[in-house]
Amino acid sequence: MNNYLLALSLTGVIALSGCTTFDPYTGEEKTTNTGKGAGIGAGAAMVLSYLANKDKSSSERKKRLLRDAGIGAIVGGGTGYYMDTQEAKLRKQLRSTGVSVQRDGDNINLIMPGNITFPTNADALKADFYEVLDSVALILEEFDKTIIVVAGYTDSKGSDAYNQSLSEKRANSVASYLKSKKLKSARFEVVGFGEKNPIADNTTAEGRALNRRVELSLLPITE
Repeated sequence: MNNYLLALSLTGVIALSGCTTFDPYTGEEKTTNTGKGAGIGAGAAMVLSYLANKDKSSSERKKRLLRDAGIGAIVGGGTGYYMDTQEAKLRKQLRSTGVSVQRDGDNINLIMPGNITFPTNADALKADFYEVLDSVALILEEFDKTIIVVAGYTDSKGSDAYNQSLSEKRANSVASYLKSKKLKSARFEVVGFGEKNPIADNTTAEGRALNRRVELSLLPITE
């Protein structure tokens, strides 16, 4: 494992012990404790594990990404500042939209609950969510030195196969829309995790609503 992937993996582990989140309804920033935040933070760890297992060589993958996307890496020790600035703009744009902004070390997660993104059991985006994604796309275009991992999740109702397929389709719907807004396809990784990694209790309607979501993980591309 090279230093780049090691740094990302450590970031995912650190996220399990506590992370800063933004309440989209009250406008308050808060730090979650282990009990509240571990389920959400584990999503970043799952994404990092997926990337590590997908490619035999993370260094070759990064070279391919930089070549195909035609972008540069963040140089020197500027990663924190770069992601800080991007995070601040995302928080401003997404205030009161229902999308949560989560910071895990140098990674940023955008958590998009199913009630604002898709109709029940459907994978076509709700029309009134386009404007939210438009604002996200503008910032992702400005801050292009990031990998964009779009991950779909479902609740536990229905068969494993159905949930897996639905999570993939929803992730692809979000990714396709963002790509249509001048974002380069080479920056994207799209994956469905089905009913894996629930962040709430699947035995309650409220918990299932939280588990039905799409997450965007923004990972810095470093030298």
